[in-house]
Amino acid sequence: MPICFKSLQDMLAHGRDAVIDVRSPAEFAEDHVPGAINLPVLDNDERARVGTIYVQDSPFRARKLGAALVFRNSANHIEQSLSHHDGGWQPLVYCWRGGQRSGSFAWMLQQIGWRAELIQGGYQSYRRLVKAYLYDQDLPFQLIALDGYTGSAKTELLHRIAALGGQVLDLEGLANHRGSLLGGMAGPQPSQKAFETALASALVQFDPARPILVEAESSKIGDRIIPPGLWTAMKQAPRLEVTAPVSARCRYLTQAYDDILSDSAELRKKLGYLRGHRSNAVIEHWFALIASGDKALLTQSLMEDHYDPSYLKSQRLTRQLNGQAPVAQVDLQQMTEADLAQAAETILAIVERQLLEKQPPS
Repeated sequence: MPICFKSLQDMLAHGRDAVIDVRSPAEFAEDHVPGAINLPVLDNDERARVGTIYVQDSPFRARKLGAALVFRNSANHIEQSLSHHDGGWQPLVYCWRGGQRSGSFAWMLQQIGWRAELIQGGYQSYRRLVKAYLYDQDLPFQLIALDGYTGSAKTELLHRIAALGGQVLDLEGLANHRGSLLGGMAGPQPSQKAFETALASALVQFDPARPILVEAESSKIGDRIIPPGLWTAMKQAPRLEVTAPVSARCRYLTQAYDDILSDSAELRKKLGYLRGHRSNAVIEHWFALIASGDKALLTQSLMEDHYDPSYLKSQRLTRQLNGQAPVAQVDLQQMTEADLAQAAETILAIVERQLLEKQPPS
């Protein structure tokens, strides 16, 4: 019998040796169960071909062709990708709805002697669990927002704090974007569904009894949207603010954004989107600095004329909404390696103090 998982936590803790997604590569690329491997029983073209015959010609002919392709591809997977598994192997198999594709593949594995099991409802049931977790339930976490001007090494601080044992949610890492106009990173962003899968997978691993440190973000990171429940919790979270001199932030940002600062054409294109938000004189000044190759001076101008004013506006709105001043401020000094290491330890100590203050007396 197919396995019916009642919660996202149960599905992610399935305990099987492997999870096999037999959908097409395009379906798998959009989103999949964490840790799943893709062994498509129909590739992208085959799936489209069978679907077209089903709709335009004959469901019987489509099923007959589909069966031949599914078993042929399944045989190839067994001979190649799965040949090394012994008789005790226990895979979990799914397709889009938990129907014919996964059923046929699992049946073949079972005939060999492997203890293959199906996910009832397939990917769609998994997706419903993700949506229920992120959209329909109150997240049981205390968030603390790490706030500060652009160039304050907030993402690096999160990584350092995680290495020290703190609970950290790196939204920019999950979204593969640094969260600003120039924040694109190597490779595309995940789909919205894949972003939500990564987000939910990260959240279910956290201890609800301990605070989670998250960078203060807007409601979107690049093109990816933060689910409303999490976004509301972030807006209402106590803020811990990091500060640093403009010169130190400029130096750090010039290094961190060297990829985009080195791509003059792409840089001009992105900054051109700000016409209407910044004066033509400011934008033409940026273009002149791009042409001169002065990355440090361009970075400083971007901070002073765009990023810092935007941050101050956002900060005013945040304080109007939650009425809270920062619970603490941490000075990053000159943002040297030693300064950032010390700041990470200080921030973690403040987060742990926040936890102690929330606990009732014994």
